[in-house]
Amino acid sequence: MSDVTTGSAAVELRNVTKRFDEVVAVDAIDLTIADGEFFALLGPSGCGKTTTLRMIAGLEFPTEGSLKIFGDEVGTLPPNKRPVNTVFQNYALFPHMNVLDNVAFGLKMQGVDKHEARSRAQESIGLVQLGGMEKRRPSQLSGGQQQRVALARALVNEPKVLLLDEPLGALDLKLRQEMQSELKSLQQELGVSFVFVTHDQEEALTMSDRIAVMDKGELLQVGSPEQIYEHPANRFVADFIGQTNLLEGTVADHETVVLSNGTRIAAHSDLAAGSAVALSLRPERASLHSRGQDVTDGANVDGVVARVTYLGNALVYIVNLDWMEIEVRDENNPGADRFHEGDEVSVLWSTESVSVVTN
Repeated sequence: MSDVTTGSAAVELRNVTKRFDEVVAVDAIDLTIADGEFFALLGPSGCGKTTTLRMIAGLEFPTEGSLKIFGDEVGTLPPNKRPVNTVFQNYALFPHMNVLDNVAFGLKMQGVDKHEARSRAQESIGLVQLGGMEKRRPSQLSGGQQQRVALARALVNEPKVLLLDEPLGALDLKLRQEMQSELKSLQQELGVSFVFVTHDQEEALTMSDRIAVMDKGELLQVGSPEQIYEHPANRFVADFIGQTNLLEGTVADHETVVLSNGTRIAAHSDLAAGSAVALSLRPERASLHSRGQDVTDGANVDGVVARVTYLGNALVYIVNLDWMEIEVRDENNPGADRFHEGDEVSVLWSTESVSVVTN
């Protein structure tokens, strides 16, 4: 889903800017989210992702630009006039109401018939696997169960777009991973567009059809998880998405980069000779060999193992290259070579394993 045509767009932002007094929170972004897509807004705190979500929700209005939902301009409409609903990190459940009443509350406010409201609420509760807990109050539920109630309450209104603002942030790691899988399955079952705000790179990679990476109010790259990880648009994206090594250098020609220590490395680039760049090398794409071992394919640099971390399923080596440290991650396979602190090694990688990135 790297390309989205206007006819299939659930949400369209064109030249959308949001200012708070002199602060530009979102800076002239263009973004199209497809109907039925699981789309993540990803970036560090203060990057503008939550402000973008709040503008789609109608909780903030754009200072400039056009915001459409299924082709209708909604930039100045209040939340209740938009076909969207929002799930927040703090759940915002009514503590004095049971699960059924919490889920049915929005329908009640809309004047929906009591019996229909209960029936639709019951169906929504079933969708999030909370059947049998209708009479419990939020204080009697776990964090994950409360999150499901908040999700059911948002879904009961049958929104065309569901907005989720860091909804798993308060959960522990194992439960968060379980909820990631459940949310993705639910989204696929419903076919509703989900727009998901997170600062967690792994969460975005795991769940999303496409990801928009933001920083300082700007949209830096939009693409599939694979595109974002394998071909980062710039240094920030490479460094923010997962772990990477950034080897500073200069473009020599379209097929060669000279590293800061003078080593010439094969790496394709369309940039002009003399351009300052970095090679982004993921730790799992490099391998270690004893120094002096005959290696004919790929690029390699020599160093000394400075630190080894045992992770059970993997070994992480920090290698000192004199001018910088580089991280290498090896699977912990029986019989595989293991290195120790002080070992003289060569770090090897293939040409296809690196991306040339700029600032």
